[in-house]
Amino acid sequence: MNGPDEWDGRELPSSPGERPRIPSPRTAAEDHGPLPDAPPAPAPDPDGGFPPEAAAEPPAAPVILPAPAGAPPHRVLKSLLGAWALSACSAQETAAVEAHLTDCASCADEALRLREAVGLLHPADSLDLDPLLRSRVLEGCLGRRPARIPVPEWATPYDAEAAKLDALLRDMGEAEWRAPVRLRWFEGERPVERETTVGGVMGHLMAVDGLVATALGLTDPLGTAAPPGTPDPLVRTETFWRAADEEQSPLATHAPWRDQSSALIRQVSFAGTRVAELAVRYGDFRLPLRDAFLDRAFECWVHAGDIAEAVDYPYEPPAASHLHQLVDLAARLLPSALAGRRRAGLAAPPKRLVEAGAPGRTLHLEVEGNGGGHWYIPLDSPAALGAPEHTVAHIALDSAEFCQLAAGHISPEEAAAGQLGERDAIRDVLFATASLSRL
Repeated sequence: MNGPDEWDGRELPSSPGERPRIPSPRTAAEDHGPLPDAPPAPAPDPDGGFPPEAAAEPPAAPVILPAPAGAPPHRVLKSLLGAWALSACSAQETAAVEAHLTDCASCADEALRLREAVGLLHPADSLDLDPLLRSRVLEGCLGRRPARIPVPEWATPYDAEAAKLDALLRDMGEAEWRAPVRLRWFEGERPVERETTVGGVMGHLMAVDGLVATALGLTDPLGTAAPPGTPDPLVRTETFWRAADEEQSPLATHAPWRDQSSALIRQVSFAGTRVAELAVRYGDFRLPLRDAFLDRAFECWVHAGDIAEAVDYPYEPPAASHLHQLVDLAARLLPSALAGRRRAGLAAPPKRLVEAGAPGRTLHLEVEGNGGGHWYIPLDSPAALGAPEHTVAHIALDSAEFCQLAAGHISPEEAAAGQLGERDAIRDVLFATASLSRL
């Protein structure tokens, strides 16, 4: 036990009664002050030896100078610099180290270097790339040098969503490709579910994208297995799943799907506006090619979200300008969807008969947030005009919630919509929105 003016060589405790956290260094003479000068060597004996009294005399003991009262030695404080830089010292240790740094230039420099190194070990930003980075880079490049063959505006959402999904798939291993994915959509009055895998989802996307590919004269991914007759998306998907080789790795669908999506973008870029109105058959209805590309962008985003949810990975929605185009497509399809539900007896009949092009009752659809806007949905005939002065009901929805409803991921009853006006009209439009979804 040393006196009150001596450092006993033990580490500083974090708090009273707490065991020391840092191993104590061994006491060295240097820790108690400078060493005394060595005594002068005795002169050698003329006969070649030392005097007998010099050989018998023991060496002088070093003089140990006491350290200042209460101050830990330099060596102990230097050993605490790493813990201090990581903010792992106790309050007492921190105070002792910081007091020492004001007097010791070498330790102060070392502490500064350690603090800078700790800053590199804990970056403030996420290591994941910004999902909009690709769009910003392309926008900057095209701003300096426009593309010689630009992608049509109505095809850019599909191009962006396919690139985002491709980036997600590249980060996944084979085990994640076999992860179960729950697909959801809405039929009639009830939600429907189907479980598959990530590989199955990609097969579904490739089979339905094949409808657009064949309309453009490209190769059908189903080949000779393509079902004859009406090109129904559900039938094509089932055919693809049945023909899939169970022994084959699910990753095998990644490259063909990406090659197909790139071929679609390349084909419409070279064709330009000439193919914008080309009809694409979806079972019992048709879409112009420009709308078919928006439909494929919407489904690519929705199913990419299903995959990301299955593998617990964050996924961002489309850019605001792209999201607006997708919401606009859904809003333009609502009159036909409502008419189809009326033919099936699932919606109330129109309250007013109107001629083609004449104004009828209108529902004001307000979509808030990114990609939102205002649409006036004709209620009495898909050929009628939607005019604000004939509004009988108003629905307000967030853009993300509206898209989830159109994807069949939430039911019309669950949609937290602001509602005002005729209840039947509101219910029919919400159910018609959900009916836009499909496998």
